[in-house]
Amino acid sequence: MQAEIYEYFLKNQKDILVSKDDKEAAQFADAATLAGKEVYVLPDFRAVYGDDLRSYYDELLNISKELNKFYKSKSKNKLIISPVKTLLHKLPGKKHLQSKTINFADKLNLSEFKDEIVRFGYEVVDIVELSGEVSFRGEIIDIFPVGSESAFRILLDDNEVESIRSFDVTTQLSEKIELESLEIVPFIASLNKEEFEKASQKIQNLQSDALISDLNSLGFWAVDDFVDYLSEFSAVSLYKFDDEEFKESFEYLKNMEILPQATKFKDLSATFSNEFLAFHKNKKIKILARNSSIFASLNIEKTPNLEFVLSPLILNLISRDEVIISLNKPLSKKRHKKSSIVIDELKVGDYVVHSEYGIGKFIGLELARVMGAQREFVAIAYQNNDKLLLPVENLNMIDRYIANAEVAALDRLGKGSFAKIKEKVREKLFAIASRIIEMAAQRELVEGKSLASNSNEYAKFISHAGFEYTKDQARSIEDIQNELKSGKVMDRLLSGDVGFGKTEVAMNAIFTAVKSGYQALFFVPTTLLSSQHYKSLKERFREFEIPVFRLDRFSTTAGKNALKKALFDGTPLVCVGTHALLGLEAKNIGLIVIDEEHKFGVKQKEKLKEISSNSHVLSMSATPIPRSLNMALSSIKTYSTLLTPPKDRQDVKTLVKEWDEKVVKEAILRELRRGGQIFYVHNHIASMQGVEKELLQILPNLRILTLHSKIDQKITEEEVMKFLNKEYDLLLCTSIVESGIHMPNVNTIIVNSANKFGIADLHQLRGRVGRSDRQAYCYFLIEDKNALNKDSLKRLVALESNSFLGSGSVLAYHDLEIRGGGNLVGEAQSGHIEAIGYSLYLRMLEDEINALLNKKANVINNVDMRLNVTAFLNSDYIKEDRLRLELYRRLSKCKDAPSVYEVASEMEDRFGKFDIYTKQFVDVMLIKVMAQNLGIKAISNYEMNISLTKQNNEKIVLKSRSKDDDDILAEILAYLRKESK
Repeated sequence: MQAEIYEYFLKNQKDILVSKDDKEAAQFADAATLAGKEVYVLPDFRAVYGDDLRSYYDELLNISKELNKFYKSKSKNKLIISPVKTLLHKLPGKKHLQSKTINFADKLNLSEFKDEIVRFGYEVVDIVELSGEVSFRGEIIDIFPVGSESAFRILLDDNEVESIRSFDVTTQLSEKIELESLEIVPFIASLNKEEFEKASQKIQNLQSDALISDLNSLGFWAVDDFVDYLSEFSAVSLYKFDDEEFKESFEYLKNMEILPQATKFKDLSATFSNEFLAFHKNKKIKILARNSSIFASLNIEKTPNLEFVLSPLILNLISRDEVIISLNKPLSKKRHKKSSIVIDELKVGDYVVHSEYGIGKFIGLELARVMGAQREFVAIAYQNNDKLLLPVENLNMIDRYIANAEVAALDRLGKGSFAKIKEKVREKLFAIASRIIEMAAQRELVEGKSLASNSNEYAKFISHAGFEYTKDQARSIEDIQNELKSGKVMDRLLSGDVGFGKTEVAMNAIFTAVKSGYQALFFVPTTLLSSQHYKSLKERFREFEIPVFRLDRFSTTAGKNALKKALFDGTPLVCVGTHALLGLEAKNIGLIVIDEEHKFGVKQKEKLKEISSNSHVLSMSATPIPRSLNMALSSIKTYSTLLTPPKDRQDVKTLVKEWDEKVVKEAILRELRRGGQIFYVHNHIASMQGVEKELLQILPNLRILTLHSKIDQKITEEEVMKFLNKEYDLLLCTSIVESGIHMPNVNTIIVNSANKFGIADLHQLRGRVGRSDRQAYCYFLIEDKNALNKDSLKRLVALESNSFLGSGSVLAYHDLEIRGGGNLVGEAQSGHIEAIGYSLYLRMLEDEINALLNKKANVINNVDMRLNVTAFLNSDYIKEDRLRLELYRRLSKCKDAPSVYEVASEMEDRFGKFDIYTKQFVDVMLIKVMAQNLGIKAISNYEMNISLTKQNNEKIVLKSRSKDDDDILAEILAYLRKESK
């Protein structure tokens, strides 16, 4: 395939080369580049007329970027490579992609520029995170131009461009270097006012199921004069597109020129080795590698017929007198960075936990006048319609309420009942912490078995994995191997999402244990996981003479007896099994692997601990645990985390739609046509039967499995086993049953009434598909878009263009971590967790562990601030409530003055110079942290008189120059700075 392309383009010129899909386009591009062409690769754009384009955000972005570069290039050798589906659409031409340049000191009329940038197809947002977004904040413009590596911040002085600097979208901080100019490329097309009006009108009349009808959702369909590239340019293809898929376009495609067969070169599939070089010693051999260390690692003797070429291309070709061979491997797709600014999106109506008053409901931010001064408060509703106004500087006292309870019960203000609950929980936590530490102390006394495998055999085992390890996998494996041979007993937790390769890491440890002459036991909570892991172990260890057994309720009597004997005789082996394995006696255990430990019952956990008291233990979990808890436990347990997805993983295509029979039918049929299966999530048990009927009316032959929490565990397992064996097409369930199971064949998920889920839950549900190299689809369905308020609609639509990134996934991860921390402690505690929420529960657990280990507990002395000054983040300065709330939260969590200054300088960078009230609020936060660190418990003032009270009740009295707010704050700061020295 690459041979035809390389040979043809060495001598011929065409404008367009047509491929079947993205993967092929990338291979074609490597061959054409080596043949001397300047290549522009378009993405595989498979939308249908009228589709909501937010789900195709990346494709449209790349079309705009590549075509813009194509038209700018003066080269005579330029070539567009595009999948055929993309070329069946008319695409932007040269006139649509005219860019705009902004220079330093240019005059810029802000309202005209706003209009123009919207006509360029850019989306106006409050935080710029993605290419094609722009935000306006007073005299600051943030923009992420199409095709640019980074975003830029333009600062205006009146109407003049004062500075242009790039900024990092993860931290939102700008770089120091000032730029002379900035080029802005249109997203899809730059339209003049008349064209824009025309397109907007066309969008309104377009029949589409897009939730929001605007330029970003439907603009591509509304521009009249896009170009038909196959008519305007010369094109060539490797095949005739005459199969069923192209039935409707056959007439259009039938006249395309087809590439001739290669006569000189052939595609080569051979492994590179010294034998290979020796065999072809009479040919000219060109070896490609993306860096010189790849050459160096091969220790090849340089001979006259060898030529080393630094190149990232991947292609292997052979002719009678020449060989071209590449040592490069495909690079994993570049992931968008997650935003590090976690907008812990507190939405009105969310439950929160106040560390002193308990569970309440967040009502919003409120400005109130107290003793003549204006302040901003977080309003929280409690039982009997009582309301607590929490000063924003103490926002660190509340956390989002996360627990497994469906509905939280509000606490009562002023009854002291929450303090009693906390005390009870604290006693329980003291017992838990003591037990954790006691067990760790006992394990310290045990001498660990030193396990190490023969390095040649182990190297062979690694090379048989069939894929390259991710960085995280390699690091985890190395840490585990070092710990196994250290002579100390290992107790490690390995966390990582399903499908990220935890089992492969565990198999490395099992290999080492068995080859060192010991037995390895692999405990799993369900028969289902037992059968999955057994298959993987059997397959992986087949060539290495490692006996693999299984024990669960499907095991035969003969199998059980053989296992019993082998375990009793001390034969080195690995056995995977459920709790049934706990009843057998094993004489020679070297390693115990436990998958999803929190799903075992209390008695089973105790028995596990007994068995594993002097063996190496590796626990695996799909949920991570919070870093702070990890730190508190670091002297007791070691940790490894897998965060990198496998190389060929694709992002999930997300579509938000109104519920419609056609949409559901199309989604299900598309998956069934390619032999896949579907999850259908409906979170209401009572109406599930109705949903099943509805689905059978749409598709009468659909094989549906319905599962929910009220169905017996044993039946659930048997049914899921059938689903895995493809006896069902669709799993209709509440939230996904058995999240720990790898189901790579399920690549479509449909979530009913998506608006009733939290954003974090939606991210987690979406993560259940897309676990193989197939394109996965996620449909979030809502009943009636008109019943949703604008914000909810916006939040849902944002999920379409964020196929996996943005603050939502950070939030989902944060939720998961907190739940993971709870799992670590044990299921029996769920009642206590519900009473105070996971976050506070974990904070208290950390304090108890630290106290027992004589580490300093994180006790924060709250300062009672009663200053009669007007201080808040001004809504004229930062318009969006959610951004103000986020900055309040970050400032309230600062522990010292430098961290307050860090947030303050970021605010000046992002939003411009402080106004007086914002400046005064930053001063109030500085006073708070400095007073905390000096052991001051209260600060108040009456006019010019200021009073500070220390922990020992000693009072300090200060007098300010005047009763103006800034003088009062300056006086207190001067005193605190002097005391801090």
